[in-house]
Amino acid sequence: MKALILAGGQGTRLREETEYRPKPMVHIGSKPILWHIMKIFHSQGIKNFEIALGFKGDQIKDYFLKYPYLVSDLSIDFSKESPETIIDKSVLENWTVGLNDTGATTNTGGRIFRLRDKLTETFVCTYGDGVADVNVAELVSFHRSHGKIATVTAVHPSARFGSIEIASDSRVSAFAEKPVSNHWVNGGFFVFDPRIFEYLTIDSILEREPLENLARDSQLMAWQHHGFWHPMDTIRDSQHLNELWDEGNAPWKVW
Repeated sequence: MKALILAGGQGTRLREETEYRPKPMVHIGSKPILWHIMKIFHSQGIKNFEIALGFKGDQIKDYFLKYPYLVSDLSIDFSKESPETIIDKSVLENWTVGLNDTGATTNTGGRIFRLRDKLTETFVCTYGDGVADVNVAELVSFHRSHGKIATVTAVHPSARFGSIEIASDSRVSAFAEKPVSNHWVNGGFFVFDPRIFEYLTIDSILEREPLENLARDSQLMAWQHHGFWHPMDTIRDSQHLNELWDEGNAPWKVW
């Protein structure tokens, strides 16, 4: 099974970082969030990736071209006329990575549509800016069990503001810094049957007509994820995810 990662957006709400790099290349710890997402999938048996590039996509290409040298110990024999570099391949993941230019301003659905010739079987798909401790095997099993075209992972997001509970005498009875919302939202981590391409065009915004029409046709199911999920939409999100990583308390680190 392949995993498609949508990595072409401009990340305007994270301008402090994305002025210089594409959003999927913003780091958590010493690695881009894109790497963390791929590790989530790889730890659960998915090693074939298609990455839909757009804004500053050349930086993502450059990262993967250099990746073996960045993560490996190197041995370089300068005594030869053409110095030979030996890479410690034991530290490399056995990934197959497709790096696909899908347009600098293409919408999410259009990016998927452009890769239809490479996605001929059921595939998982997510955004390049969010991490979660999703059980991918359970997600895919749920998708196969219902036989519909699409499954979306539904999550409870953390509220942007802290909440307080006020007793009848105006006393604050409870305080929560980052409470979890009661409503479900689209958390990415989709599973799509190839019939999804019947709902997409080159101009589609996935989250609008395609998903709305799938829901209308009773072809969209929700897999409810009660664990950790967090996007990297703002500099505050970036700081929070880095704090979790630095503290050794990153719930999405399932590898």
